[in-house]
Amino acid sequence: MRGLLDLLDLLLGWKAWRSGAVSTGAGAAVVWRRIRYVAGNRLSIGQNSIIQANIRFEDRGGEIRIGDRSYVGKSDLVCYRSIVIGNDVIMSWGITVTDHDSHSLDWEHRKNDVLDWGRGRKDWAHVAHGPVVIQDKAWIGFNVSILKGVTIGEGAVVGACSVVARDVPPHSVVVGNPARVVRKLGSSG
Repeated sequence: MRGLLDLLDLLLGWKAWRSGAVSTGAGAAVVWRRIRYVAGNRLSIGQNSIIQANIRFEDRGGEIRIGDRSYVGKSDLVCYRSIVIGNDVIMSWGITVTDHDSHSLDWEHRKNDVLDWGRGRKDWAHVAHGPVVIQDKAWIGFNVSILKGVTIGEGAVVGACSVVARDVPPHSVVVGNPARVVRKLGSSG
């Protein structure tokens, strides 16, 4: 069974790379079968990064960039337009990162969402979205949710099971729901 999964990853990786939608740096390790809807989007993974996450693009025109020497465990990256993960970032398992609200807050604008999904389409015109940026040297604990429009500063640490709805200052530790600063770190971490 392991050999079959390795072969599937090889074929899916080749297909994604050949499409021009994906670029990977030397030494990057990616679980390709976890990546969905890359056509019409951009995915770049830096050198020596390890990516085990489920990666899903919601519509054409999205971009996910992951820097060098970063690790993203068995988590979910859900991208409408932009998710950027820097260099030397460690992201544990069970994390959800999304750059959108999924649905409009106004019932009139979301009332047909289920019907539209059944038809293989989605109207994003009234759905709030904002880029997510996780800067270099950040560490994200397990089961964290990172919501649209958030920037996590360089060297920041996000404690397990936190919900990040606001920017996190560089070299700080945040925990909770909503995540709040509980400690400042030195610039070297």
